[in-house]
Amino acid sequence: MKIAFYGSSLLSSYWNGAATYYRGLLSDLARRGYSITFYEPDAFDRQKHRDIEQPDWAEVKVYPATAEAMRGVVAEAAKADVVVKASGVGVFDSELLEGIVAASRPDAIRIFWDVDAPATLAEMRESPDHPLHRTMPALDLVLTYGGGPPVIESYEGFGARRCIPIYNACDPITHHPVPADERFKVDLSFLGNRLPDREARVEQFFLEPAARLPDRSFLIGGNGWETKDMPSNVRHIGHVYTRDHNAFNTSPLAVLNIARDSMASTGYSPATRVFEAAGAGACLITDAWVGLEIFLKDGEEVLVARDGKDVADHVEALTPERARAIGEAARARIMAEHTYTRRGAEVDVILREEASQKHERSVA
Repeated sequence: MKIAFYGSSLLSSYWNGAATYYRGLLSDLARRGYSITFYEPDAFDRQKHRDIEQPDWAEVKVYPATAEAMRGVVAEAAKADVVVKASGVGVFDSELLEGIVAASRPDAIRIFWDVDAPATLAEMRESPDHPLHRTMPALDLVLTYGGGPPVIESYEGFGARRCIPIYNACDPITHHPVPADERFKVDLSFLGNRLPDREARVEQFFLEPAARLPDRSFLIGGNGWETKDMPSNVRHIGHVYTRDHNAFNTSPLAVLNIARDSMASTGYSPATRVFEAAGAGACLITDAWVGLEIFLKDGEEVLVARDGKDVADHVEALTPERARAIGEAARARIMAEHTYTRRGAEVDVILREEASQKHERSVA
């Protein structure tokens, strides 16, 4: 089957946390025989900060962020058997969604793939004229990056025929243990862009522990933090390219995961960073959220913190030996249950079932 996928960016992770997710899933689907074209706009300086060039498992079409160029790539939806509009493209999101629904063939599988379901659902509740309200009857599937039962129930309440979470995972080809790198050797590191619904939790779970432990070293990576006041034992290094993520995860004593406000309150929303860190064999400390036990076991495969004091206590008590044991246990769990090979198999089954059902409805 031919897949036309309209997303933020496959080539760049710059201000684009979904890049790893797209790469892991789509590369696995390509290995299963799908022909994939990914359409991404030249926007937000992402093309100046590419992590990868054109992969051999997908054709990437980068188009100017103009209305004319957008209409040109929308027209190509008519060539595909599966048409996907991802959330958060960042430019012409409404026009892309409505355009590809109109341009796709009647027998094509139409999918909205939500990589930030809590935010999208909040927008839908607040906006009766949200484009998803108009296009939902024409969509065959809503797939989500996370969210579990709360997100499924909400989407079905808005009229989705089927809503299925396809969780983040690890690609062992790209995320794996590597030797430590002096640039990233600290007691606790955190990687994430500065966002309005994350900043308060970063203050609580990262900056507060740093202030509590002035003799320990802390490292923060990601865009936007250069103007943030931080304790003197915190070092900021800006955007970290995906080629350095393994070293960023393996070099510190421990790595911190902090969910955004909306994802923490929704639950069942493990960030890409969780699987990247576990895949590299890092000792992960995470803030608490509902559904975590589906992925990792507290105290054995991950350390859970309910506030900044918990984080500080974990760092103080952690020895290199215990950190290594937790990281190895997490990697074993992730490799057994949460790889993109498993996620790709889930999506493959879903697409084949949907294609069969559409064919049966068309001949009935």
